[in-house]
Amino acid sequence: MADARNKVGFPMAADSPFEDGYDIAGERDALKDLIEAPEPDERDLRWPRFMELLEREERLKRDQSNRQQRQYADPIVPDHEARALKQIGSLVTDETDVMEIHTKEAYRLFIGRTREDSPRGYGITSGKKVAAVLRSIWNLSANDNPYADWILVQVTDRVAELRQQIEKSGALFQGELDRMHARGLRVSVLKSRAPVDVELGFRSPYGYMIVDLILDYDWYARVVKTMVQKNRLGDQEGKDDLYQMTKRIRALFESTLPYQKYLLREELRQLSRSDFLPGANEEARKRVEAAVGIFGEVPQPIFTGEVRPRHSRRRVDVSEAEMRLLMEVAQGKADGDGSDLKQEQSLL
Repeated sequence: MADARNKVGFPMAADSPFEDGYDIAGERDALKDLIEAPEPDERDLRWPRFMELLEREERLKRDQSNRQQRQYADPIVPDHEARALKQIGSLVTDETDVMEIHTKEAYRLFIGRTREDSPRGYGITSGKKVAAVLRSIWNLSANDNPYADWILVQVTDRVAELRQQIEKSGALFQGELDRMHARGLRVSVLKSRAPVDVELGFRSPYGYMIVDLILDYDWYARVVKTMVQKNRLGDQEGKDDLYQMTKRIRALFESTLPYQKYLLREELRQLSRSDFLPGANEEARKRVEAAVGIFGEVPQPIFTGEVRPRHSRRRVDVSEAEMRLLMEVAQGKADGDGSDLKQEQSLL
């Protein structure tokens, strides 16, 4: 509202974007009928105010465009320095990242094995393929895709859980090594005479999450083999121990494949949270129906953004109004599902 008028006669407001205090918001409300009229009446006594409003609107657009071109830099910064921000290239590494692996078991998890070449008739999904799948899902998160967020959250949690299991089991064996040392027997953990150096070219943080898991398993396999060699575990005990841990990791790897198969299909690639909002078009409703049919309902905390992936390419600034709509949609789904527990289904 205009709470004052200057000597020129236009309304003024404390929160005006203009130095002279011109109340553009108040004038928009006051002249709404002229603004919305197909052919504004020039005989209207408010015509000079209408012309002033149009001029102010155009000035705001010019100012906004100029600030944008200047990358919103401080006014004291010259134009050529402000615009140089866009010229800065992306960060790169001077050297190739390398992972050192000591055990065949860990390397097999990393490179996988085709079904045709498996002695038992089933393949091994490679850690490298899982990293590629997660990179694709990570890229999908840029579309504000709630299912991409859900997948990344769950896979991250599963990997963290496996790493904790490896650390806990390995700590027990490390404790045994320490006790041996205390009794006068110095034993070091086995390592390969010729470890394999693997060059890494992952372009997402989730690739390195898989690398951490592989390296943890590699260390664990070395510790277990050390326990067998030093007579702290029997041969079969050591094999069973490694098999169980390998089985858990392979189950995780296998579970990631359906995500890429379905979410990257052309029909679902454009899925976003806006598809769930009232007023979405028919194509959006089809995408929602297909995704829910395949994966179930997205849990409310993830749908509303309360729970987010550790790493995401999402760059959407959700307004308060949009957030309220998302909350209402999520709450409606929760109330409508009742005891179906679809929201609590695990993608994995």
